[in-house]
Amino acid sequence: GDVAHDNPPSQGEIFKRMSFADRNLSSVSQAGLVNNLNDGMAWGLFPLLFAAVGMNLAQIGVLAAIYPAVWGMAQIFTGALSDRVGRKPLIVWGMWVQAAGIAVIALSTRFVGFAAGSVLLGLGTAMVYPTLVAAIGDVARPAWRASAVGVYRLWRDLGYAVGALLAGVTADLFGLTTAVWLVGVLTFLSGVIVSVRMNGTLARTPAGP
Repeated sequence: GDVAHDNPPSQGEIFKRMSFADRNLSSVSQAGLVNNLNDGMAWGLFPLLFAAVGMNLAQIGVLAAIYPAVWGMAQIFTGALSDRVGRKPLIVWGMWVQAAGIAVIALSTRFVGFAAGSVLLGLGTAMVYPTLVAAIGDVARPAWRASAVGVYRLWRDLGYAVGALLAGVTADLFGLTTAVWLVGVLTFLSGVIVSVRMNGTLARTPAGP
């Protein structure tokens, strides 16, 4: 249950809810972390992977641009879609579409495959990115919503560092392709966690009981 409208939870309680105690909010936090984990991997490892199979600098530049371009444009529509169909389906399927994009890239050796994987990764990220913040807004009341988003951003943005370190160490020990597959598996499992732990949040508005 929620606290009274005029008695917001403490910062410690908000941190606990966002990190593990609240099924919806902690699901959002881990999905945000893994989403940025694979983003850190994409910027760090994909250019090396592309270069290793003979892509030139111009091709690598185009491939690097496809992912954020698709992500940026598509989230205009995916954010609106989550207002209609709910947050959970877009988060779960967004993580799985990202995992599929990572797998396509890991399996590819040619430009067209890398481009297709980058499009999927961009679409999956667009499905997740605005929806995660919206899910927090569904649950957290205005009196503590900014604090909740702050904790979410802590976990989400830590994903960049975790992803860069994990991908770099794994690539150094086991090779580029293994590192890409590891991140893809983690991304898929993140979607599984959301599918199991998270409830629908759209119907839970701050005006509710």
